Amino acid sequence: MRYERQVKKKKRKWKVFLLIILLLVVGAISYSYFQYKQGVSQSLDKVDNQTIVQEEYEFNGEKDRYGGTNVLLLGSDSRGEEQSRADTIMVARYHPDTGSYKLISIMRDTYVEIPGHGENRINTAFALGGPELLRETIKENFDLDIQYYAIVDFQGFVHLVDEAFPKGVKIDVEKKMSENIGVTLEPGVQYLDGEHLLGYVRFRHDAIGDFGRVERQQKVVKQIGSQLTSIQTIPKLPKLVGVVTPFINTNMDTGDMLYIGKDFLSKENRNIDSLRIPVDHSWEDATIKGASVLSIDLEENKTAIHDFLVEQKSPIE
Repeated sequence: MRYERQVKKKKRKWKVFLLIILLLVVGAISYSYFQYKQGVSQSLDKVDNQTIVQEEYEFNGEKDRYGGTNVLLLGSDSRGEEQSRADTIMVARYHPDTGSYKLISIMRDTYVEIPGHGENRINTAFALGGPELLRETIKENFDLDIQYYAIVDFQGFVHLVDEAFPKGVKIDVEKKMSENIGVTLEPGVQYLDGEHLLGYVRFRHDAIGDFGRVERQQKVVKQIGSQLTSIQTIPKLPKLVGVVTPFINTNMDTGDMLYIGKDFLSKENRNIDSLRIPVDHSWEDATIKGASVLSIDLEENKTAIHDFLVEQKSPIE
């Protein structure tokens, strides 16, 4: 009898324990959903509840040969407009096995073959056929597979920065900047809010033009990643995803974004390696059909990409 009472007592303890775990899980899910919806509502309020039309794109991407997840990141300065410009072209790479994060920036004036449309600047592919044609262009020229796309309106970037960093993002501004960016930036170390940080990454009216802009874009991505370590961001992650959702057009579902974001924020080593295409000494300025372009050595840049992405494991057969 005593043995049976002990068994029943242990069973009751396990039931109580499992019930507590279940309640915690349900509570966490409910809290995350509430935070996510709050972020969405907050962004819509900031744009006066105007309707944000998000076009659905066909995208036939897949994981790369090394098992990594590549996301085509496109920065756009217009919503709901035809022929919107892809001013920023990046490929963000996450490898779930090694937990590594890498970033490739492709110069928008890179002269390449666009499938079905002949040779042109690479950002023309987006205007001609959306993210799918740009994916095909990158695959054909650089043999790089991309699984997802995310088109981020610049205002979404501003709201995300302001929500994640109420005091601003610490940046060392290297020179005075003002031309065609809507704000004036003075040189020196300072904390920039979303609007001023956007101006910083868009500035290109100096001697190095787009090369300087791409360098600043990568610098800001790394700074944001680094400064996320100093705040309690994981509990805010669902809200941050909600804040940017109205301004992002992507084939990633919310769960994918939360998973990759949570994995990044929970790691001690959040280093982001970066690469610019074209790489140094592999390009030259050219004028083709009256347009200034970057004529590149395709094989050298293709090799640079694969050397950059390869992990310490064999390719998937």
